[in-house]
Amino acid sequence: MKKKVLILATNYGSWGEELQAPWDIIKAAGHEVTLATWFGKKPLPLMVSVDPDFFDPIIETYVNPPEVCARIKELTDGTEWASPLKFADADMKDFDAVVLTGGLGAMIDMCNNYHVHKLIKDAIAQDKLVGALCYAVSALVFCRQDDEEKRSVIWGRRITAHPASWDFYGPEWEFTYDLYGADADNCGTDVHTPGFLWPVEHLVREAVGPDGECIARENATREDPEVAFDWPFVTGTSVESSIAYGEKIAEVLETL
Repeated sequence: MKKKVLILATNYGSWGEELQAPWDIIKAAGHEVTLATWFGKKPLPLMVSVDPDFFDPIIETYVNPPEVCARIKELTDGTEWASPLKFADADMKDFDAVVLTGGLGAMIDMCNNYHVHKLIKDAIAQDKLVGALCYAVSALVFCRQDDEEKRSVIWGRRITAHPASWDFYGPEWEFTYDLYGADADNCGTDVHTPGFLWPVEHLVREAVGPDGECIARENATREDPEVAFDWPFVTGTSVESSIAYGEKIAEVLETL
């Protein structure tokens, strides 16, 4: 049966494939996809994420296949992503799942966003699927239960995390958020950060607590990706697991 899936993306720089892969896979599986961003503007990919010549100096590999870059640009230049909802205007009563996509911009406008947290908590309360990929997993970390202890919603769960050893961190790093397709009305941010804003692995290890499990596998690859399923959560490590993340969500949707 066709499901209605709300896909969340950042307005400050998606990692292109982390939006494109789950979008295409869930849609190809026959489900209805609706996009939402903070400002209700088209989510634009980081320039570095649509560069097939980008060589990640930390994991020492090329991370953007040319055909993936071409597809991301096709989606960005087209109309499919042109008119998203605003986070604040989305209501989980209208959807069967909420799927968070990653990118460095997610740390700016998604991970500690009240409206994103409300969608996550409403999905949990309504027994609906919640997905988060790469740095968007931080939104689960910061989304707190409504009790006296205020533990994360992933307390005691099995959750993936972008390995801290993969983070852009060190004395020489200065990271910008240049976007493919930017214009005067949708330009992201000119902020510079000293590498990534925070190490997700460390946050997840604390958020899941002593009875949970943080999976931060340093040897995850496109050929051997890392995705975890612990209902209602589907989580994926990073860009190399984008396809597996989308496929797992589509698989779980078929069981609902």
